[in-house]
Amino acid sequence: MTTSETGVREEILKTAMRMFIEQGYHGLAMRQISEAVGVSKAALYYYFKDKEELFLAILSNYLDEMEASIDAIRTMTQSSNERILRFVEAVLSQPAEQRAIIRLASQEMAQLSPASRKNFNKVYYEKFIGKLTAILQEGMERGEFRTLNAEVATWSLMGIMYPYFYPSHGGGKPLTPETIHEIISIYLEGVTK
Repeated sequence: MTTSETGVREEILKTAMRMFIEQGYHGLAMRQISEAVGVSKAALYYYFKDKEELFLAILSNYLDEMEASIDAIRTMTQSSNERILRFVEAVLSQPAEQRAIIRLASQEMAQLSPASRKNFNKVYYEKFIGKLTAILQEGMERGEFRTLNAEVATWSLMGIMYPYFYPSHGGGKPLTPETIHEIISIYLEGVTK
């Protein structure tokens, strides 16, 4: 791909991401995306064979970014508490539209073909959920966390974070450090005195 083609592809991904978040998978047509980007439908299909491939490219790009972030966090020599804090900061300090991709993936998966869903779920686990589970498991093995089912602990953390995956939550801005620390405190310490 030439530099110009790469730029067009990136613009398609950026515009389509925003439109998928606003309208959902089912409510969005490739024609609308091509018009918003300012390219013909034929040009759009040059880059992505169909809407499903475009949607999966958006999710894949996000998972690649999150995998790199989690890998960097895991190489830190800090405590497991600190690793969890850094993970929550990495996700919740993103612009609202970017962190909404996680919600988009969970809500719109049913729209995809069974083969695409199966493949995405595998990659989602390998690049994101599995790596987060490993951080929690390592914390348990080190005696920093009490022994729990690491997958339940992972999904509990994601559940606490989930409301912040909506672009409207927080006025579309990254959360403040104080809010992020309060969320992680509730997760790690609970609400009891």
